[in-house]
Amino acid sequence: MSQPTIAVPTPKRPQGVDRTQLRWPLGFTVAAVVVVVFYGFILPFLVPGVRGWVQDWLPISEINVALIWAMSALGLNIVVGYAGLLDLGYVAFWALGGYTTAWLMSDFGFGGKVNFNIFGSPGAASTTGIHLNLVLVFLAAAGVCALFGVIIGAPTLRLRSDYLALVTLGFGEIIPQIFRNGDEDGLGFNLTNATLGIGPIDSMTFVRINRGDVVVGKLNVFDHVGRFILFSLLTALIIFVSLRLRQGRLGRAWLAIREDELAASAMGVPLMRAKLAAYAVGAIAGGIGGVAYALHLGRMLPDPFTFAVSITLLAMVVLGGMGNVWGVLLGALMISWFNSTGLPQIGDSFNSAFGTNVNFPSFNFLIFGGVLVLMMLFRREGLLPESRTRLVLHEGEAGDTQAEEPEQELVDETTVKSGDVK
Repeated sequence: MSQPTIAVPTPKRPQGVDRTQLRWPLGFTVAAVVVVVFYGFILPFLVPGVRGWVQDWLPISEINVALIWAMSALGLNIVVGYAGLLDLGYVAFWALGGYTTAWLMSDFGFGGKVNFNIFGSPGAASTTGIHLNLVLVFLAAAGVCALFGVIIGAPTLRLRSDYLALVTLGFGEIIPQIFRNGDEDGLGFNLTNATLGIGPIDSMTFVRINRGDVVVGKLNVFDHVGRFILFSLLTALIIFVSLRLRQGRLGRAWLAIREDELAASAMGVPLMRAKLAAYAVGAIAGGIGGVAYALHLGRMLPDPFTFAVSITLLAMVVLGGMGNVWGVLLGALMISWFNSTGLPQIGDSFNSAFGTNVNFPSFNFLIFGGVLVLMMLFRREGLLPESRTRLVLHEGEAGDTQAEEPEQELVDETTVKSGDVK
């Protein structure tokens, strides 16, 4: 007699997409569209008083700079926030991306000794130097920065904590010094034109929006809306890659290393490959930010790449919410705006109201340091913390049983059921 067949119901997978995960991507998209519409189609036709106020407090050029900071901060978040590897020399990747753009999109051409054009600027066909298409430049910058990310990552595989920070700090100091002294007097050949810099960089062909007119052509120095569109797309790409990597096997390996490197190694996590991948991917994001910075500036100079930039990027990651992509994005935008526009405008308003002559920007680091101290005392997990980070930092506190975070936890938790022990 045959045994009856028992149908076991197959567990249903959740259908559709969790709406809580779409809030922040949709918010970023809506904000970018609003900025394009307002600055490209509305602001030019407003009364001079309103137009002047907006250009003083929220200039589109500084919004572009804030997005460049955000790209680099998101890359540093992969290294520090995901993998837990303290990096104090991240500014080097920003500089490498920018100088790669200057080498491949200008008349400089490594001292003017080469001359070719590959789908580059049509107006540069008869000039000296290297003129590549912007897409090729992005790929080249990504490759160069990934290579140097692996180079800096290899000597640090067996280092932790302060020792890791010191090695990355040394790397971050060496690269800008090479750019600052990279002429015939310093290296014997002209690699970077030293303090004179490299420029001008070829104009890129993209969407131009001027007083409501939308055309495709070369962006000039005042086409900030077109650059904003490009920088927003690049930021969205880095956000997408960061979120997807965090959900995958590599992202889970990074989180395991961040929580306990010894335990991760014991559980079979390949430490060497995971760490090198973190350095490489983070360096690529920093290189993309460097390309965007070169396009925004129109030339490359070594002076902006100082140790203070690496510290500011790290502060953006920590204050925004280490490990949380949207928190880091928010922290980068806020700190960049405050440093470039917010503090000077607040100072001017204060001086005008009270008849004083206080130089508020000179107190930048004092205010910045005070905010850091207050954040570490009262909200050390950041503005938009990752759920794991907040639970760890607030472990044992009464009444704190669930973390508040802007997105669903992306790492699946496995429930282990054990039988009775006899």
